Amino acid sequence: MEQSWNRAKQAFAAIAIPPMAWLVLFFLAPLALVWLFSFGQNDGLKDIAITGTFANYARALEPLYLQIFGKSLWVAALTTLFCLVLGFPVALAITFAPEKWRGWLLLLIMLPFWTNLLVRTYALIAVLRTNGYVNATVEWFWQLGGLDQLLGPYQPMELLYNNFAVIFGLIYVHLPFMVLPLYAALDRLDRSLIEASLDLGAGHLQTILKVVVPLAMPGIVSGIIITFIPALGAYLTPDLLGGPDSQMIANVIERQFKRANDWPFGAALSFLLMYLTFIAIAIQAVVARHRRENARS
Repeated sequence: MEQSWNRAKQAFAAIAIPPMAWLVLFFLAPLALVWLFSFGQNDGLKDIAITGTFANYARALEPLYLQIFGKSLWVAALTTLFCLVLGFPVALAITFAPEKWRGWLLLLIMLPFWTNLLVRTYALIAVLRTNGYVNATVEWFWQLGGLDQLLGPYQPMELLYNNFAVIFGLIYVHLPFMVLPLYAALDRLDRSLIEASLDLGAGHLQTILKVVVPLAMPGIVSGIIITFIPALGAYLTPDLLGGPDSQMIANVIERQFKRANDWPFGAALSFLLMYLTFIAIAIQAVVARHRRENARS
């Protein structure tokens, strides 16, 4: 028995060592290097001196950057809320769809992942721009209803390069991240509980709020975390769809590494964002453990 266990350990080590080495060399080591940069300062044009200073973190806590952090948190939270409100009915509909249609509906949800984010964002620009499809459609209905004769020519809506475009784009990008965990949680529900609630006189809305939502809470919490964290660190969507007042913290970090050539400050901002991510994950773990303890008791 001991000999077979030793062979099992050797086989496990042979399988585990290559990916662990890859993880250490190409993820943890560069991450540690950037973390060290956050305690340094520029020494000339290209060199960074690791001095152990906390000046970069102190600068990151100035009102200007705190305001950008706050705005990023607000945009990410609003995006997550809209994704939850829109994604829950979609996940519920897929759960109760006929078996032959369920796979196709899930395919439609995952289909955007088959297209590059940059391509999808430019497609959204074509939809939202001044002479895009949305304004063209509204103008067509405007003329069809004769409003151009009553109120004058249609004035295109400004749907791009503002906060609305950023939030709309983030919802468009991150909605599948909310739907899939919700579907996974709803698909495991005991449907007899729903039938019992309806048989006892509860309405459909009351059943959803008091039976379905509590039972699907693990999927809801997972969906919130999976949606909130990427939305908080989003770079491409605010960069392409937002205006000067719509930039998020990831765009500020990008400017520090590229245009300002201030890698230590950019590293400090990056790790502050990572610390916020860790806090969100820790809160999710505490909530999950609290729910498990309550379920046992």
